[in-house]
Amino acid sequence: MGSARFLVVVADDFGIGPETDRAILDLAAAGLVTSTVLLVNSPHAEAAVGTWNKAGRPVELGWHPALTIDRPVLPPERVPTLVDEAGRFRPLGQFLRRAAAGRLNPAEVAAELAAQYERFRELVGRPPPVVNSHQHVSLFRPVAAALRALLTARPDRPFVRRVREPRRLLARIPGARVKRVVLDFLGRRQAKALDRDGFPGCEWMAGTTDPAFVADPAFHTRWLAAIPGRTVELACHPGYHDPTLIGRDCAADDEWLWRRVREVELFRRPGLREAIRAAGFELVPAGRLAGAAARVAA
Repeated sequence: MGSARFLVVVADDFGIGPETDRAILDLAAAGLVTSTVLLVNSPHAEAAVGTWNKAGRPVELGWHPALTIDRPVLPPERVPTLVDEAGRFRPLGQFLRRAAAGRLNPAEVAAELAAQYERFRELVGRPPPVVNSHQHVSLFRPVAAALRALLTARPDRPFVRRVREPRRLLARIPGARVKRVVLDFLGRRQAKALDRDGFPGCEWMAGTTDPAFVADPAFHTRWLAAIPGRTVELACHPGYHDPTLIGRDCAADDEWLWRRVREVELFRRPGLREAIRAAGFELVPAGRLAGAAARVAA
């Protein structure tokens, strides 16, 4: 790996909807997104993998375990503490309240994650090289322990997102500061366990924010200029306007839906490649970093 800096750009939520998938594949074809992660429990997951295959697999595809959107892979009656009366996963706020109250059955969490992992293997034909959870649910108990146990039991260690950022950036970079403080606190705890168990991942993660701030044309360049470290993951949620997300990922045709559109616009700004080079970064897939780390460890 030498002395270079490496930037992994991971687009979350592949498979959530066809227009979101199309945007991610377009950015991958342009060389701006290096990895993406699949929501295997989405009703659009199988079609998304088909589109990825037809496009020639232009981007590394990993797994995005989810417990807060759509329906479980398992029959709802097998995971009753995870679903509502209609058999759908509860939204994030309800999920977190139930987790804090100890109302999630750890065995059900483990079973659903195992089913999603196997669903990924069925759809893609191999284990996931990259793993990060939808809405960061893997930072919370009992999901953290279940996911780590599941992945540790497999022969290959995938690249797993480290949800942490240098604390001085909280003051320097605006947007979602309370959320970032909470995620950083929980992410550092999780990162210690992942490091101990030998999972590859980047030193820092950039890009956490709320919808208003992705309208800022300097959003990416500000992060890239400020963040330290040799390995950095830029997390993103690009997408074209995708009405299939309404009622699933957002309540209406609101700012959360349009955030994805604005992120595509950010990636297409002419100064982005120059900002990446100016910060000393080389764009790489997450799997390349994982492979390099494994060779060094050997």
